Order: sequence, then C-alpha cells, then structure tokens
Amino acid sequence: MTETLFDNARNRVGQSCPPIWMMRQAGRYQASYRAFKEKFSFEQMCKLPQIASDVAMLPIKEYDFDVAILFSDILFHIESLGIPLKFDPSPKFAFDLTEENYKNHLFKQKSINHLEFQARAIKKTKEKLPFKKNLVGFVGGPWTLMNYACGQTKVTNQFKIKFIKDNIVPLLQNSIRQQTKAGADSVMIFDSGLHNLPKGLFDKEYCKILADLASLENTVYYSKNLPYNSMNKLIEIQFSGIGIDSTVDLPKILQKVQKGFVQGNFDETLLLQNSETILRYEINKWLDTIEDTTGWVCGLGHGILKDTPPTNVRIFVDMVRNYFR
Repeated sequence: MTETLFDNARNRVGQSCPPIWMMRQAGRYQASYRAFKEKFSFEQMCKLPQIASDVAMLPIKEYDFDVAILFSDILFHIESLGIPLKFDPSPKFAFDLTEENYKNHLFKQKSINHLEFQARAIKKTKEKLPFKKNLVGFVGGPWTLMNYACGQTKVTNQFKIKFIKDNIVPLLQNSIRQQTKAGADSVMIFDSGLHNLPKGLFDKEYCKILADLASLENTVYYSKNLPYNSMNKLIEIQFSGIGIDSTVDLPKILQKVQKGFVQGNFDETLLLQNSETILRYEINKWLDTIEDTTGWVCGLGHGILKDTPPTNVRIFVDMVRNYFR
C-alpha cells in the first residue's frame, strides 16, 4: 500500500476505509472560522498565504479529515484577467465581460503571476499538514467562470465557447500546473454552473474542452447536477477523479469507473438534522449500499452548508471510520 488513504484511492489500491474530504470543510459552520472572519476580510483570508494556510488547517485539526484543500475562491481567476473583484460580502465584479471589451481581458502571463498567492498558500499549508494527510488545490470550471464573468450581460454561447478555448482553458491549465508544482496532490475543477449550457453545445464542444483539462495529470472534475444524464461521457473523458452529487447512484458509478477515483456523495442537507438518531440512521443506510471502497473518496454531494451543526460533521467522520475498520 502507498502512504496515504487518498493516494490509495487515487491509485485504486484496495483498502478497507476510504479517505474523507468535504467541499467547504473550512467554512462558516465552524466557530474557529468565524473567529478568523472577525479579524480578517474574506479577501485577506485568501490572499495572505499564512492566514489562508491557517484556515485550511482548521478542519484538519478539528475533524481529522484526510485531505486539506487550498483556502481560496474560484473567482480570482477572472480577477486575474483584469476584471476587478471585491467581496461585499458576496462577490462583485466591477463590470461584466462583454463582446465589446473582451480584448482587454485576454489571458497573459501576468494572469498566472497574479495567482501566485494561491501557490504560496499551498506551500504554507503543505508545510503544516501532518504525516499521511494530503492537499488538493482547485480552480473553477470553464463554463461556470464564464457565467460569473459575463454576469447579467447577454452574450452568445459561441462567444463564451471561443473565449473559453482561447483564454479560460490556458489560464486554468497554467493554474493547475502552478498549484501542482507548489505541492497540490490533485487539483479540483468545480463546475457547478452548467444550468444554461445547451445539450448540443455540451456534447459537441464542452466535452472536448473538458478533455483538454483532463489531459493534465491529477485533475479532478466536480459538477453539481451534471446535465443531460451525461455521467457516462464524463467517465469516458477519464479525469484523474470525478466528484458526484447526492442524486447519482454511488455504488453504480464506483463499479463503472476503472481509472482514478470517485468523490462523494452523502446528501449535505442531511447533515442539518437536529436529531442524532435520524442522522445516524441516514448515514448507516447510505454506508450499507457501498460494498467496495476501491477508488472512493468519502464525502458529500456538495459543500458543507453554513448552518450544519459541527457535532454532525464529527459524527459523520467517526461513523465512516468505525463502519469500515
């Protein structure tokens, strides 16, 4: 066996207990996170590498997760193209990307230089991680980033696809390489904003774009409510890992995937339970469906919700480990 539970899952090495990782595992549900928010703005928490690494370590220290994740935001990649961003408290761009101004916001080397703070945060976090813990980075999915960048301005889908191919893809490829070089064991591509992507465009163009990203080593694709029953196409692209939400049949996907790992997929809303008895019942019912943990990273269908009781997170982690050991 290799060194860590996450390495075993990535390499499809059989093991009894899967690694546990959750999207947004550092977040507002934690009192320790809220304490940081009283001292620093969200942007400071992301862009000051020492603080970003401290925040990323909070759930590792409190819940003993097997994987830490870079503390940052997907929208800094749009900011790197020269569109000012502020969090007030929700993210707001100074203006939208349009078919008239896009030439002022093309991908250049300075875009990657702008994101250097993420690489430094990864290095700092890596230094603090205990032995046998892993670290992942992340970027936003191309279509999701374009939705944010264009905002309320109406642009054609053809414009979006061309801008993605010419600018977003090279930006993300370089960022993934930068994060990997800094020490990230995998880099997640979070692409939850596909609601307005037409099926024809998804089939003919977007899958090719995703394949370009999948060609990079250790890239993981994570989409909420993946459209058009397209999980089979996603599996065929052969990312190093895929994340699935709670609507997907986890045991079935674990059987289908023969390369890389599957991340997910307990329904995050069930962690809102105020009844420990009901929560334990739901977790056990879910775990009983899983016969083979090979290639599985245990977690949620999406991120931890801000109103999640911290006790429920601890119950989840303890129950998973006790169930499989």
